[in-house]
Amino acid sequence: MIKAFETSGGTPVFQIPIEAFPGLLTYAYLVVHRDYRVLVDTGSGFGEAVDQLIDGIYQAGRDVRGKSFSLEDLTHVFISHGHIDHYGGLGEIKTRTRAIVGVHELDRRNITSFEERRTLGLGTLESYLIQAGVDGEKRDSMLDFYRFTMDLFKSVEVDFGFEEIEMQLGPFRFLHVPGHSAGHVLIQIDDIVFCGDHVLTDITPHQAPEQLSSWCGLNHYLRSLDLMESWLGEIKFGLCGHKKVITDIPARIAEIKLMHRHRLNEVRSFFRSPNTIDSLSVALFGNANGFDALLAIEEAGAHVEYLYQRGLLRIINYNQYSNGNKPVAFLYQISSG
Repeated sequence: MIKAFETSGGTPVFQIPIEAFPGLLTYAYLVVHRDYRVLVDTGSGFGEAVDQLIDGIYQAGRDVRGKSFSLEDLTHVFISHGHIDHYGGLGEIKTRTRAIVGVHELDRRNITSFEERRTLGLGTLESYLIQAGVDGEKRDSMLDFYRFTMDLFKSVEVDFGFEEIEMQLGPFRFLHVPGHSAGHVLIQIDDIVFCGDHVLTDITPHQAPEQLSSWCGLNHYLRSLDLMESWLGEIKFGLCGHKKVITDIPARIAEIKLMHRHRLNEVRSFFRSPNTIDSLSVALFGNANGFDALLAIEEAGAHVEYLYQRGLLRIINYNQYSNGNKPVAFLYQISSG
């Protein structure tokens, strides 16, 4: 069901639920502020997601204006970050509205050069999985899930980047918080912040190593949590891309930081003996299947990368790897001292 909120300045905000993929619920938001009629995120575009989004906008319009409200009435579309469950519906939306589209510059290529990024990313991912110690059959399965996303979207032009408008547009303020994605932004109006996937209730946002994508990785993410804390000001609660509303953002940030500290300690303990990232992912998350297995290997790798960057882990079989050779499975071990 659509939920309605109101900012401290009286601006109505509507939360539109969308089944991005089977079993994955994503939220888009409609914000109606004077001459600004803004859609935050567009869902995945998969299955019935676009129809659910359009129906939600129509219903929200009736609630706020007492009459129908359609895509044609939108003035802007803001993309919180460049993951397909949040921008995949944009291609269809663009054919039905004159709204101008904004995304942070570091996630712009995800949308405007989708085919190029996915194709090149496939090779990067395959090398990473080999280095993580993922065997052939399991690796092929993960790569198949990655390839599946290539058919879900076609490149779409966007109209502006948030940096080029100096991170502010009318009543909206933006903050760049890389980590979960390179160009993730928070979007604030009055006392509400749209968190995207930067901070979520119940779960910690997925992390992938910077080895796979610049500006991602746990180091960037933890720094962005600190930045968010100092930026909050009078913001009272957060509306997220998934899960429930966050009513105490500082407390939730503290919980997420604590979880990562615990996980980093787990990782260090695991590598008292030489082992691979793949074995770590099984130890942390069990024998996941399908797309969950890919998420698990990325999450494990993000924590290994964080420790390795700080000299707390070392690769003990680095001599098997040299320039010109194919990637090999790296064995990590805790550094002495």
